[in-house]
Amino acid sequence: MTTHGGHEPVFCTVVPPHVLDKLARAEDPALSGPARRTLQRDAYERTQRRLTTVIGAPSVAAPRGAEPDTAHRTIHDARHRTDLPGKKVRTEGSAPGKDATVNRAYAGLGATFELYLNAFARDSIDASGLPLDATVHYDHGYNNAFWNGEQMVFGDGDGEIFLDFTIPIDVIGHELTHGVTQYTANLAYFDQSGALNESVSDVFGSLIKQYTLGQTAADADWLIGAGLLAPRVTGTALRSMKAPGTAYDDDVLGKDPQPAIMADFVRTGRDNGGVHINSGIPNHAFYLLATELGGHAWERAGQIWYDVLTGGELTKTAEFTDFARLTVAAARARYGEAAELGAVQKAWEQVGVPTT
Repeated sequence: MTTHGGHEPVFCTVVPPHVLDKLARAEDPALSGPARRTLQRDAYERTQRRLTTVIGAPSVAAPRGAEPDTAHRTIHDARHRTDLPGKKVRTEGSAPGKDATVNRAYAGLGATFELYLNAFARDSIDASGLPLDATVHYDHGYNNAFWNGEQMVFGDGDGEIFLDFTIPIDVIGHELTHGVTQYTANLAYFDQSGALNESVSDVFGSLIKQYTLGQTAADADWLIGAGLLAPRVTGTALRSMKAPGTAYDDDVLGKDPQPAIMADFVRTGRDNGGVHINSGIPNHAFYLLATELGGHAWERAGQIWYDVLTGGELTKTAEFTDFARLTVAAARARYGEAAELGAVQKAWEQVGVPTT
């Protein structure tokens, strides 16, 4: 049995397993300890998600009498425990409190809601006013944030490698977009379809940040998770859409393994077939398209990606070539034989993914 109208949720984290694996082998227990505990907690939550998928989870609907196109946010505090959702600490419309983490989570949920509503006329994650729930202060030194199919969860980080996971607004948008994908194309979380799943979350996470900051494609840094890495880390973010493979190069974390072009595609059995690694290729294609078109990336490049995600033709096991072909079709359907079409074809050609 699947949940939420037949859309099967998956457990998606923003920090890739290969990063935590590297940290878990560090000699310093201040680094290895939190990483190991995070990996164990992620494995547990992933198992729970599979069980929920089999047993079934209750559907979540907008509150009775709720107005459409209005956010319904609730923030909970886990108080460094792992029971979800935790103590309710802020609800829709309430004033900011003293906890900056709570306030950032609330604002990030709102920014995500606004981008989808204002740019794509989508009423929340499921297009039907789904309440947006989040839990902060999850566990002790938890080095991740995740969407579990029903809500967002944020760790505080270990303070050594990772800071508070509510700091980068694109991390919040990234994880919530896994929910959008769950309710639309429902891309399977392995191999190329899984890399597309991750890439779509990076794309819209970046668009949410750009929309909030009022940035054009030229102004944006195209980094995912800027501000998340602690000062001791040699790096700027988790990933770079502009230059995949350059986000970090650190003695402890290692070097960013993302490829930018298909010729460097990484074949691996880890990380569900490298979903967080090979996502660099479609990420870079989107960056190339957005910067070629110029202006606000959500207005044209983002519309094309959204049309593919929600158009009904993208199969669960789609590969890069399938997605690329559909973006060409979407550009033609929306813009005709105009500059947008040529820019889409050029972007995929530059990363080595055929569109025919």
